[in-house]
Amino acid sequence: MKFPLVPAYYFSDIYAIDLACLRARGVKLLLADLDNTLVPYGVAEPNHQVRAWKAALEAAGITLFILSNSRRPGRAQRFAQALGVPYEGHAGKPKRGGFQRAMARMGVTPEETAIVGDQIFTDTWGGNNAGVLTLLVHPIRFGTVFRFLRFALETPFRAGAQKGETL
Repeated sequence: MKFPLVPAYYFSDIYAIDLACLRARGVKLLLADLDNTLVPYGVAEPNHQVRAWKAALEAAGITLFILSNSRRPGRAQRFAQALGVPYEGHAGKPKRGGFQRAMARMGVTPEETAIVGDQIFTDTWGGNNAGVLTLLVHPIRFGTVFRFLRFALETPFRAGAQKGETL
């Protein structure tokens, strides 16, 4: 079994993920972290790029689902509704529960699910424990010293991921 803090793949951003390859692997549901994965912290609405990416996912036969740990009331809900996708806020990553609830709600198995996020200790760890394909992206923006330090601590685990533009 793979070490739970090592993602399967590491990409520069969500747009570098080859969606056709993802679908060819059998992925039907892509769970996505919100803050610093889809948009920077504090951005309330999906931008044009995120909307186009969501449309490309749909064209590839993949459903986008926001799985966020945001504690800000209504943050994940408002963003997901503006994007027209299902969501779960206060997901409790890295615990498996949020992942399992999302998969049950969407009627898919772990083998048909992937997670994309910017954090090893929530997105990757939780995804690996839930048995889903883990895709790590470089954080959009560090913003604080704490986030930069956490990123530095994650470096050895990030190094274990496969890199590249294809899955």
